[in-house]
Amino acid sequence: MDTGAGDGGRVGARSAARVVTDVFQPRNVLLVGMLALGWAAAGHWSGLLWGLLGALCAGLVPAGYIEWERSRGTWGDRHVVDRTKRAPIFFVILGSIGTGSAVMVLGHAPAGILRAMLALWVMTVGLLAVNTVWKISVDSAVASAVVALLSAVHSPWWLGAYAMTVAVCWSRVALRYHTVAQTVAGAALGAATAAAPLLG
Repeated sequence: MDTGAGDGGRVGARSAARVVTDVFQPRNVLLVGMLALGWAAAGHWSGLLWGLLGALCAGLVPAGYIEWERSRGTWGDRHVVDRTKRAPIFFVILGSIGTGSAVMVLGHAPAGILRAMLALWVMTVGLLAVNTVWKISVDSAVASAVVALLSAVHSPWWLGAYAMTVAVCWSRVALRYHTVAQTVAGAALGAATAAAPLLG
């Protein structure tokens, strides 16, 4: 039986999944999302500066830490597929978001961006707790949280961006980094922890 077409389809799907997971990795989603959140929270271009600070602390600093550890040979790539090695990343994220939040409080940042930082901090605590026993998807959690935050702070129309979250979940499963349950759990955690501080 000729399986060439089937093999080609699987290779094509994996290639597409790789593009999706790289384009919508947490640091990229947080960079765009936090800039939009800052603008929406402030209602003025100055909010972009607060958004950039949020993106730096929540996404770029952790990504930089992962790259530094990769250069030392600690991890093979940014995905850190071994669940037992992920704890240091979460602690770096918690410290970075906490530091950024303190700067925002001192600088009288808009309430919306402060609540978004709180939501991301709480989400990270949840991810850390679950990660001690189960490999929950961080990429799915971030993709979901950013959409939920934008929907709450700016406009419900942002809920349409959950198509991006679904694509991220699919890519993680297609690349065999996670199971369907792990991506769904991550997306649910991201949405729940993002919405709670903003709607409470």
